[in-house]
Amino acid sequence: MNSAAYIPGNRFLHAPGPTHVPLEVMQAMSRQPMDMGDPRLDVSIAAIEVGLKGLLQTRTADLFLYAANGHGAWEAVICNLVGPGETVLVPGTGHFSDSWAVQTEAMGGKVVRTPWIEGLPIDPAAVEQALRADAAHDIVAVFAVHTDTASGVTSDMQALRGAIDAARHPALLVVDVVASLGAAPFAMDALGVNVVLGASQKGLMCPPGIGFAAADARAMAVCERNPTPRYYWDWRLRKSEFSYRKFCGTPPQTLLMGLERALELMVREGLDQVLARHRLMTDVVHAAVRCWSTAGALQFFGMQAESRSTSVTTIVVASGIDTEAIRTTAREQFQVAIAGGLGPLGGRAFRIGHLGDMNAPMILGCLAGVEAALRVQRVPVGNGALDAAIRCLAGG
Repeated sequence: MNSAAYIPGNRFLHAPGPTHVPLEVMQAMSRQPMDMGDPRLDVSIAAIEVGLKGLLQTRTADLFLYAANGHGAWEAVICNLVGPGETVLVPGTGHFSDSWAVQTEAMGGKVVRTPWIEGLPIDPAAVEQALRADAAHDIVAVFAVHTDTASGVTSDMQALRGAIDAARHPALLVVDVVASLGAAPFAMDALGVNVVLGASQKGLMCPPGIGFAAADARAMAVCERNPTPRYYWDWRLRKSEFSYRKFCGTPPQTLLMGLERALELMVREGLDQVLARHRLMTDVVHAAVRCWSTAGALQFFGMQAESRSTSVTTIVVASGIDTEAIRTTAREQFQVAIAGGLGPLGGRAFRIGHLGDMNAPMILGCLAGVEAALRVQRVPVGNGALDAAIRCLAGG
């Protein structure tokens, strides 16, 4: 018997992943799995493929689904596109671009990095310069993180596409939308993106466990020529009409049932409305953070207001402030779970997630719990943050 004390109500989940899972998605995942020959399974997978392609805004790309997290999707992309000893360019965005670069190197690829300047998005000029310097066209792909979950900064993919084109370089453009899909505008075909990868546990409002990649014809041609040994991740084997081949074995049916329902919910809400809701929730959080920051102990990590993401807000604290004490107090005393700093931001920042299944009362409750935790920890904060958040919601 569990002897832990009963705590009434709900613990608010405001990490940038996993995010809050809607009740309808949870209920969909309670269904009994099917046998592999049941035609309903094919119907469900087909619906997911249509839904994800619609969300990615692609008509032509091939879609591949994996029982994996985002790192698994990275691995799928690396082994399908990067041959032994081949080179990719990874523009610096912070923790997640560096992690992707390290994973590429661990799998036998070479990596050229552009510098990361804290608080700023990808510098397209630096990317263009690096590609122009590659006169032999050794770089096979540019691996770009759209929204870096650690920094809370979103980079301009249209500007990045422009930099590649201006350099007249044939490198593929590969974009990680793990933290941005469903929260920020993205259009694969219109942006000229060759490969996109994502995962289920953020804007898609599902538990962790499904990763995916979408690849256009140019990327598939690279995949066909690539001599890298692979099997489970291989796009060539997974491009099939048969469910068991699409998943290299048994599909993760329970998670697929949830993802199918989550995509249905997004369609019912309307993609434009989904993005508008994320924009509003972000503005509400930012209104509160601006008030808190007037006391001098907290500030936005993202230096440019226009590049602060609609998925997560990263807040830097002054020296001597214990971010883990803030998180623990928020979670254990006020039932609001927020995230800490990652990589170079470890111990320097905390993060408020505002993506996925999120509405105004949830955001207001989160902000109230975070402010209460800050005050318990005697972190100086400016007054009026909740009033500012409410005014933002009310259009004032």
